[in-house]
Amino acid sequence: MRQKSEIVNMYFVNAPFFLRWFYPSVTFNRSRKEKKIYLTFDDGPIPEVTPFILNTLAKHKIKATFFCVGENIIKHNDIFQRILREGHAVGNHTYHHLKGWDTEDERYLKNIEQCQQLTRTSLFRPPYARAKKSQLKRLYLQFEVVFWDVLSGDFDQTLSPEKCYQNVIRHSKNGSIIVFHDNVKAIPRVQYALPLTIAHFLEKGFSFEKLKPKH
Repeated sequence: MRQKSEIVNMYFVNAPFFLRWFYPSVTFNRSRKEKKIYLTFDDGPIPEVTPFILNTLAKHKIKATFFCVGENIIKHNDIFQRILREGHAVGNHTYHHLKGWDTEDERYLKNIEQCQQLTRTSLFRPPYARAKKSQLKRLYLQFEVVFWDVLSGDFDQTLSPEKCYQNVIRHSKNGSIIVFHDNVKAIPRVQYALPLTIAHFLEKGFSFEKLKPKH
């Protein structure tokens, strides 16, 4: 039976069927055959929370994937270098955190290329999961475009930290790609939910891995 998608405050916690149908070439999850979880973090790096995330991952010897905003890489290059040094994967999240739906194609693609000069990755995630098909058609030639299986909701300032945690553990399963955020508005929820999420899934026999590009 197909899992019903949960809507919280007008966003989907788990990627609904129609979104997967509309974006058939986008990655939403990895193989369901293995007990592996893929933690991803969007919008950083920033000093207010990225070091906490890195310390938490290091404590458990876990690797994850950071979808970085180019201007934050420039501002906080020491943290970006730490991400690389500690063996995590990085992805391109545009230079200025642009919403593709509201941005002319050439400007959007140039902004991604500006970030690519810093990240040099084959992974791309569009901010807000909002990119036009005309933009994605060109991006598929260079990147694996990664959305997610489970959205923690940590960016939602009306959401309690406990509800954020429950969003993740209720909807994650084999091969899930989970989104947390290393941005300021996510801080109380990611600081609460991330350590509990790791402990929960380790206890259930899952391993955590970084995303390795399919091509």
